[in-house]
Amino acid sequence: MSKMLSCISPVDGSVFAERPVLSGEEASRAVERARSAQADWSKRPLAERIELVLAGVAAIGAMNDEIAPELAWQMGRPIRYGGEFGGFEERAKHMAAIAGDALADIEVANDASFRRFIAREAHGVVLVVAPWNYPYMTAINTVAPALIAGNAVVLKHATQTLLVGERMVRAFNDVGVPADVFQNMFLDHETTSNLIAQRSFNFINFTGSVEGGKAMEMAAAGTFTGLGLELGGKDPGYVMEDADLDAAVDTLIDGAMFNSGQCCCGIERIYVTESLYDAFVEKAVAIVQNYKLGNPLDPDTTLGPMAHKRFADEVRAQVSQALDQGAVAHIEPFSADDGGAYLSPQILTNVSHQMRVMREESFGPVVGIMKVKSDDEAITLMNDSDFGLTASLWTADTERAIEIGRQIETGTVFMNRCDYLDPALCWTGCKDTGRGGGLSEIGYHNLTRPKSYHLKKA
Repeated sequence: MSKMLSCISPVDGSVFAERPVLSGEEASRAVERARSAQADWSKRPLAERIELVLAGVAAIGAMNDEIAPELAWQMGRPIRYGGEFGGFEERAKHMAAIAGDALADIEVANDASFRRFIAREAHGVVLVVAPWNYPYMTAINTVAPALIAGNAVVLKHATQTLLVGERMVRAFNDVGVPADVFQNMFLDHETTSNLIAQRSFNFINFTGSVEGGKAMEMAAAGTFTGLGLELGGKDPGYVMEDADLDAAVDTLIDGAMFNSGQCCCGIERIYVTESLYDAFVEKAVAIVQNYKLGNPLDPDTTLGPMAHKRFADEVRAQVSQALDQGAVAHIEPFSADDGGAYLSPQILTNVSHQMRVMREESFGPVVGIMKVKSDDEAITLMNDSDFGLTASLWTADTERAIEIGRQIETGTVFMNRCDYLDPALCWTGCKDTGRGGGLSEIGYHNLTRPKSYHLKKA
């Protein structure tokens, strides 16, 4: 009997969907079909590949009325936010628009004696292992440019969002992307690791936990398979004395709490200059107290359950430990907090970096706020982390933001915004957040390999 993957809905704890995993032999055969199909796919004109990918994106958009409640059932995001199609489409369209330039030959010389140039060549078969928190947007970051560049793609989605990969692939296949070129696979960890160890893939993009990233590296050890890894985060915000206070509070608290705090680049710690600290905390508490925690299928709900009880339990443990160490909680428990996946949001003060809640990834609706006296103190605290994905700086002085940004160990520096992915910029991290980079022209470089041509003319 086949092993089953089960999506346990955070809405009510029921089994929302189940799918059987592929055996090792079935998965290997599917990869071989992808490899055979990729050669013909890469020979198609770039314009044709772009057209088909954008048609697939549009087909997903046409399903959005079904997708939004389906996501609510799978991972708990309230339907009032309407799914992910805006960002999904924005990212795919940008990567389509820059493909011609990003994939063009780099001409070095072409004279009477020699032509020399560098071409970009598709890797072959790309494995995309996507997470549940933004299951469509995180997947399209790699799927769209990988297909456009001429790769075949195998998509393995998180069990918590079991139906996303299936729906994405069906939409793309229906508009003409060949079934063997873009495949969804239901795989367990053992089969995935075995495929990687057998050099089944030419490139792997993984978004998930630090431990998951380590498992990917261990499976790929000695295979020389390229890896792109986006792992944990503990993104900071820093509010300076010349900041627009209302904008800073509104944006940073939304960045900390949206999607129940389950955002790759969500704000997990905030440092506020002394002169604004008290007002910032007061305004932040007022915002969070007005949230409505509840069933994500209710249009009035602003904060849904976390995707799984075990994720909520980790946040509760971090908060409880911080309170034991002297932190102050500002939000009374919400009536809908059931001790399970439905978790009250929390703002903590009197926190320090000796507390797990300020050092370890929380990935939930909690944020600690600390008072700082100077840029130097804020920089030291922002860098006092094992992670480095984004940092959000709040000031009216662009040059000051750039100067501070140069001193922060992070992948992206925001000024007066946060929790946003700009597809024209490289999405990347450092330290335990991972390696590699997606989107932008650099994303195409990572999804292809350079091939040099040195042609001597007769």
